[in-house]
Amino acid sequence: MNVFIDHQKFTTQKYGGISRYFANIIDGIKHSDNITYKLGVLHAKNHYIQGEPLAMKGALSDRILGKKPRVDYLLNQYYCERLLKKGDFDVFHPTYYDPYFLKSLKKPLVITIHDLTYERLPEYFWAQDPLTQQKRLNIERADAIIAISKTTRKDLLHFFNVDPAKVATIYHGIDLDTPLQFEPVPNLPERYVLFVGDRSGYKNFYLFMNAIQPLMLDSPDLNVILTGGGTLAVADQEFLLRLGLTDRVRHINATDEQLNFLYKNAQLFVYPSLYEGFGLPILEAFKAQCPILLSDTECFLEVAEDAAVYFKATDQNDLTSKLSSTLADSALRAQLVERGSKRLLDFPLKKSIDQTLDVYRSLT
Repeated sequence: MNVFIDHQKFTTQKYGGISRYFANIIDGIKHSDNITYKLGVLHAKNHYIQGEPLAMKGALSDRILGKKPRVDYLLNQYYCERLLKKGDFDVFHPTYYDPYFLKSLKKPLVITIHDLTYERLPEYFWAQDPLTQQKRLNIERADAIIAISKTTRKDLLHFFNVDPAKVATIYHGIDLDTPLQFEPVPNLPERYVLFVGDRSGYKNFYLFMNAIQPLMLDSPDLNVILTGGGTLAVADQEFLLRLGLTDRVRHINATDEQLNFLYKNAQLFVYPSLYEGFGLPILEAFKAQCPILLSDTECFLEVAEDAAVYFKATDQNDLTSKLSSTLADSALRAQLVERGSKRLLDFPLKKSIDQTLDVYRSLT
């Protein structure tokens, strides 16, 4: 059996959860019998596929193609369209929801639904954004659908007319056997709270900063470290200026090894989102032995269970209270680390990959 995995997230992400998810699937295929893969990428800067034999690879290709990301996207999409027309594969698994393949695809389609954020919280998104329409078109065509949590599966069946028999719940997994690699981050403050990922609307960054401000003003040694989500934009900088925290909040473009270091040395990792489909940073924090404070959104309760402290997702005062009590209680933080290490054992990467390959096999 040959599985065709397309280019979309490998083209648009250098690092990122979705491209890493598909890179893990590719690695699982390499270690499996009777399954091969076809990767629809000619050139990309994605970190996770640097070991792949891409047709356009190396310094010269990077110099010619690397100046305009749109060129990479169009080139890789053209390549995927050529492979679709040839049809030399058994199952197609796109890495995102661009429906460019719908007219030419004649083989079974597997899609992964990572979350239903656009459907649950439409008020946080631009009305002209085509993503939710593209997702619907994928769902209507799919022969099998992978939902990454029970919460995501429940939301999918609520918002779309989908045959439940088509939908498999397959949790994200994490490598439990390979020790983490750490790269120190220079000039890191000794005492900090960590925020990982995008800072836009439903991620609740502004509520988090408003909640932690009084604690930071009372504790001059307490800082906030941000990573992921891009560098601080003008509006973010002005927001921090109004809070009086410009010099106490730092954004770091971290590698995976630096991210592990940030988790390991944080007083606390705070993940305050109003909604997520799974929350992979929870597993990352568990593995790096970092205590966690989460909003009480449904999938966080599902994934972390008793290995985190929770606050009411829209209650700033509750978040301030939970931040204060958790930061002050080193015994509680140690207990959270212990519980997290135990909960992590329920998410082996091999199980996730094996279940995904079983979905492929069910269609051929």
